[in-house]
Amino acid sequence: MPETLVQKNAPEFAAQAVVDGNFQEIKLSDYKGKWVVLFFYPLDFTFVCPTEITAFDDSLDQFRTLGAEVLGCSVDSKYSHLAWTQIPRNQGGLGRIRYPILSDLTKKIASDYGVLTEAGVALRAVFLINPEGKVVYQVVHDLGVGRNTQEILRVIEAFQHVEKTGEVCPANWTRGQKTMKPTPQESKEYFAAAG
Repeated sequence: MPETLVQKNAPEFAAQAVVDGNFQEIKLSDYKGKWVVLFFYPLDFTFVCPTEITAFDDSLDQFRTLGAEVLGCSVDSKYSHLAWTQIPRNQGGLGRIRYPILSDLTKKIASDYGVLTEAGVALRAVFLINPEGKVVYQVVHDLGVGRNTQEILRVIEAFQHVEKTGEVCPANWTRGQKTMKPTPQESKEYFAAAG
């Protein structure tokens, strides 16, 4: 049975990446002290993947406002990543992407994170890594459905709220809504108001 990484240190990695049209080595440790959204996708030059990669780029300013950096990762080469960024979005390419897209050609990163399929590609997966380097959230699912970047932003906001206040966030919580105090007596305030 696959093991969750939640509450564990995120596996360290160093990989070549395409960053704003150039090659650069990226290490997870470079992001210590920040929130990291590490997402895996199966392959370059496919169909659902460009919609996700560009959606993360379109939402990048929102992630950065929350102190979070985004890293994409697939088992393709850095050259494949670069070629894909040189194709316009309206032709199925990525166009300019402002965050690193990691090349996991050895498949070690996908394997370390437990998302490598028997076919040798990564499942769709998102890992939220807190500023201390611990995984606080992971979602892994099959290949045919893209992710919702707004949900990932919501979850980061919720974790940051819990960290700041010590209160916990109920289902479907969004910023500005009521939270609850995590004790048997004090939580009744939330349930009474929600009544």
